Amino acid sequence: MMWLWLCAAVLFGVVEAVTAGLVSVWFAAGSVGAFFAALADLSVTVQLVIFAVVSAAALAVSRPLAARLGRGQHVPTNADRVLGRTAGVTEDIDNDAATGAVYVDGKTWTARSAGGEVIPAGSRVEIQRMEGVKLFVKKITEKAEVVS
Repeated sequence: MMWLWLCAAVLFGVVEAVTAGLVSVWFAAGSVGAFFAALADLSVTVQLVIFAVVSAAALAVSRPLAARLGRGQHVPTNADRVLGRTAGVTEDIDNDAATGAVYVDGKTWTARSAGGEVIPAGSRVEIQRMEGVKLFVKKITEKAEVVS
């Protein structure tokens, strides 16, 4: 049985290493605990209980710690970076003609009007949402314009 537990620990460790999040590290710890129980020549039932208890304890200890450490470390994607920002219209935005482009964050994006109105080139807009690779924007008045 000790070889089974050792293989299980390695397998859970490999699965943890190739995935992006915490998915099996607790079972690797439980397998190591059961491995030592097998080395001590304890019964299979006791080994299974130790596996379950150590896995649950590892989960209970590490999950809140990982959540606390991961807080505030959100890396924005392209969509997160531009949503809510202001942009300059580089091509008239006309939903009926399927035209429009805006320049924001060093990139030109295809744009559509969130309200359906035509927005002329040179206007400033606020990015409301993103659908696929299109930004849906709303024209901002000169008074409400925010510097991006």
